Amino acid sequence: MTQPQVTGDVGPVGHQGARVGVSQRKALAVNGWIGVLIGAASIYGIVEAVLNSSKLIWIPIVVLVLICTMLVVVPPGRTSVIQFFGSYIGTVLRPGFWIVVPLTTKRTVSVRVRNFETSRLKVNDADGNPIEIAAIVVWQVRDTAKSTYAVDNYLDFVSVQSESALRHVANSYPYDIPGSSVKEVQSGSESTGTSLRGSTDEVAGELAREVAERVSVAGVEILEVRISHLAYAQEIAQAMLRRQQASAVVAARGRIVEGAVGMVELALARLTEDGVVDLDEERKASMVSNLMVVLCGDQPPSPIVNTGSLYT
Repeated sequence: MTQPQVTGDVGPVGHQGARVGVSQRKALAVNGWIGVLIGAASIYGIVEAVLNSSKLIWIPIVVLVLICTMLVVVPPGRTSVIQFFGSYIGTVLRPGFWIVVPLTTKRTVSVRVRNFETSRLKVNDADGNPIEIAAIVVWQVRDTAKSTYAVDNYLDFVSVQSESALRHVANSYPYDIPGSSVKEVQSGSESTGTSLRGSTDEVAGELAREVAERVSVAGVEILEVRISHLAYAQEIAQAMLRRQQASAVVAARGRIVEGAVGMVELALARLTEDGVVDLDEERKASMVSNLMVVLCGDQPPSPIVNTGSLYT
């Protein structure tokens, strides 16, 4: 049985191959007060035509209407995307009062820095453990033309793509490296490997790069992404807390044993060096055992005074 063949243009796959045939360019704009003067002159012409019953009254009326469609006010932190009968002709980037091409539609696009926090997503980490994670995304519109014409709604697009990237990154790393606390305490160095809890800056950097790649088609620039919430899901939180507590206890025990061995070695060396007492191997073993019990015990030891010989 032969497999069916796919014919024709399959189309782009991925954000890099998205077909976006528009990019931001500067629109032609002049000082808007010139339009105000022309409009005032048109009104004066209309009044004169009415007083003189002139048949050319339509001329100043048309000029006034055209001037009204040409005026645009751009406040700071915003731009105006100009469209002329379905064609993008440019963006007014500078704030102020301007005159543009007549009979155009204007759409205001903010270029201010914005931020939002994603909802708390419940996902599985690389080990399959359910976790809750959320992030704060700081972004800004870089290309007003793409944000207007490349996507339907760039606000929703940024929100959805940010959550999608957050899910993907959370699935790529474990919440924590098993036994990392014990390794760090015993070796005195950080554990190897990347985890969501232990490598927050590295994970946030990768998350920022992935979000930036996903939203670039909409002309949006990502300034910063930070993880704002990270925790185990409620159904396994207690079990994971007990595991962390057990790891902490093992790590503390390891540190205590390491310190106790050093203290015993120091005690035996000082006794031998100063010639305080001469102990055979059996008594040294007994002394080491007693010191280890005293130093590693959970409760303070109860002293026992030996009034007899050392060997009784």
